[in-house]
This record gives sequence, C-alpha cells and structure tokens, in this order.
Amino acid sequence: MAHTDHQTMRRVLRREIAGTIGVLTDEHDFRAMRRYRSFTFDDHTRYLQQVEALLRTRASQGSHTTVALFDPEEYAAFCADTGLDPDIPSSRTRFTAELAATGPTIPYDGRPMADLVPALIDEAVRQATWEYASTLLARLGACASCGEDIGRAAFTRASGLLARILDTAPPGNRHLVCSVSGAPETLVAVLHADTAADGDIQLDEAEALEFTTVLALGLATQSPGGLVMRTSAPGATDRIYGWRLRGEGLEPLTAGEVFDAYCTDVESGDLISPESDVDYCVPPDLGPAGPPRGHHH
Repeated sequence: MAHTDHQTMRRVLRREIAGTIGVLTDEHDFRAMRRYRSFTFDDHTRYLQQVEALLRTRASQGSHTTVALFDPEEYAAFCADTGLDPDIPSSRTRFTAELAATGPTIPYDGRPMADLVPALIDEAVRQATWEYASTLLARLGACASCGEDIGRAAFTRASGLLARILDTAPPGNRHLVCSVSGAPETLVAVLHADTAADGDIQLDEAEALEFTTVLALGLATQSPGGLVMRTSAPGATDRIYGWRLRGEGLEPLTAGEVFDAYCTDVESGDLISPESDVDYCVPPDLGPAGPPRGHHH
C-alpha cells in the first residue's frame, strides 16, 4: 500500500515539473549535430515527428513544456566555455536548461510542428532584433553637451509616439510594422494590438518592447525608416497608413505614398494590384507637437 502511495505521489509531482526541449528547426543545424556520435537521429523529418509526439504525450499527461531554439554553434561555444563534453546527452540537457532561462522559447500549446517551428524562428528573430537594437542604443552613450543619455531619451520619445499612434487609431485589430535602415542590415519590428471589449488596448509586452526599441534607434540615429499600420474591424474597410522617420520624429505619408508602397513589388518594381476593400489613407493627426521631444540641440 505504501509503495503504491509513493508511486501515486511521484506521478502527481511529475505533473508539477515544467520541462524544456531544444529543437533543431532546420536541416543545416540538424546535420551539424550529427557530428556527435551520441546524437543518434539520422533524418530531420522523422526527428521533428518524434519531437511532436513527445510534446503531445507530455501535454496529454498534464505537463507543461517550453520549446527552445537549439543552435549547434552556440552549443559548441557553451561547452567550450563550461568545459563540458559536447558529445554526451547531459551536456545537451545543461545547454537546454540555459536556453530556458535566456534563449528564445515559446510554450507548447498543442499546435502542429509545421506551425510551431515558424513561430519559434520568429521568436528567435524578435529577440535577436531587440538585443541588437538595445546594444546599439546603449553604445550611443551620453550627449557631450548636456550629459543626457541619448538612447534613453530616444526610447522615451518612441514610447510616447507609439502610445499616441495607438490612441488615435480606430478600434479593432492593429498590425504595425517599423523598419529602420542601417548597416549591415535593415531592422524590422512587428507589433499586434487589439481592442478589448472594454476598450482597452491589448498587446504583447515583448513585442511592444522590441518595437519601441527599434523605433527609438531610428529616432536616435536619424536613420531612414518608416512605420505603417493596418487596422481591421468587423463590418469596416481595412485602413492602411503610415509615417516616415524624419529627424527625431515622424512625418505623415500621403495616401499616394502608402498606395505606392503597398502596390509595388519591392524586388522588380512592378505594380501589384491593390487589395479590394482596403483604404490607403493619411494617418490621424498625432497632435500639433506630438509627445514630448527627445534629446536634441
């Protein structure tokens, strides 16, 4: 009887344990891991099928699992730094535990692997974009004239602009994209915001942080860039409008400029047929002065 009770308690406790699994999302990374003899998988497709089966089994048992992006290069560097043997499973477990705390992860919610993998990659890109933009903002340092932190002032300015943009947008679902041109590549951040039944704006805090950071970088460095938003609501025509980054602020795009941007193929320059039931328009007025100005002289 006591033995049975112990087994029951262990099964209950097992459901209390949150787990993390590191996933090799593409064929290239999968091949890189095959150089380790202890990594016994030989087919990437079957590997992903087995991962999905494991996730479903854990979910059916009431266990919560977080999925992390497993990068072989980062794994090799981790083992070198910590003195671990990369060719034993326990080292991969240690690295995965590290990913759970610091790396890009998403909770398993029952979606198929075909949807889970792109979502995990998007999360990794989002986190990398935020880290890169944050680093560049921090490197700007303090103003030589007044000592104010340039990056912090730009972030405050960007936060105010984003709040004003959301406040002036029509109710419904909002999809915002901010792009900032620079070397070595253009940074792009995406933010989704919905209007709740009580009128409050619902958004993902991590998305909002990344979006604000990228916008702040564009303002602080006065880099070329833009911000566009698409609003959708039941029974209403979708609206698309935007701004270009100009100095440390935003300059409204004309309806014609928005139309040209959405109806021109980026690579070929050929015209694309406009969407039906979409209004390409000028943005709402953000106010005569907008939010408080950022750092300037």
